[in-house]
Amino acid sequence: MSLGDSFTEGMDDPGPGDTYVGWADRLAGLMAAQAPEFRYANLAIRGKMLQEIIDDQVPLAISLKPDLVTFCGGGNDIMLPNSDPDALAEVYEVAVADLRAAGSDVVIFTGFDTRSTPLLRSLRGKIAIYNSHLWSIAERYHCRMVDLWSMHVLHDKRAWSEDRLHLSPEGHQRVALKAYQVLGLSDDHSWNEPWPALEQTDWVTQRKADLKWAREHVVPWIGRTLRGESMGDGMAPKRPELLPLARCTEENFG
Repeated sequence: MSLGDSFTEGMDDPGPGDTYVGWADRLAGLMAAQAPEFRYANLAIRGKMLQEIIDDQVPLAISLKPDLVTFCGGGNDIMLPNSDPDALAEVYEVAVADLRAAGSDVVIFTGFDTRSTPLLRSLRGKIAIYNSHLWSIAERYHCRMVDLWSMHVLHDKRAWSEDRLHLSPEGHQRVALKAYQVLGLSDDHSWNEPWPALEQTDWVTQRKADLKWAREHVVPWIGRTLRGESMGDGMAPKRPELLPLARCTEENFG
């Protein structure tokens, strides 16, 4: 079972209709291919703050008693100017404790290193503090950790969609393969394969692209936040029940 926000819902990895696939669905496909009885639910909804994930998703996860829960949250909170990574980690830890007390194994994720993203570089300090707490939580509650911060392969722009806030399909695939390895289900390091060489963009062209990105993606996000709105308002989880995957082939998740 997967809990979280847009990262876990799968934006921007297009699936059938208006849905997204994402690393969690891809990971589920890899796991289901090895275990025919495997069942999976994904409760993640885009735009959710950490407390919303805990209030809405964690109780349902506990009630369904899954063997394994992936839990990622706090990224949307960290982006707010007045956010406190220490306070966020305290809230996060209570949820992890509850999930572990219910008998589920838990996989958690560090935040990404934003050094390669203009305007978001200033968040690196807060993300690093939050990550240090998450590592401590993982140790205290015996959770597995997917260290997104150390995945240098994600610094390539091809790992990200046009909005630079969500992973591309290839980025999601890399995270799925990394999580699969962290779970001890594979010793494959293909998630870390170097990207093909890419022609360099000149400074002026890159700055124009940065300004276009800020205007089309960052400014609208700030506006929604100031208005107290979220992309996920009124949305329901895409997979609210623990059910078998319809098809678990490389064709679907590769």
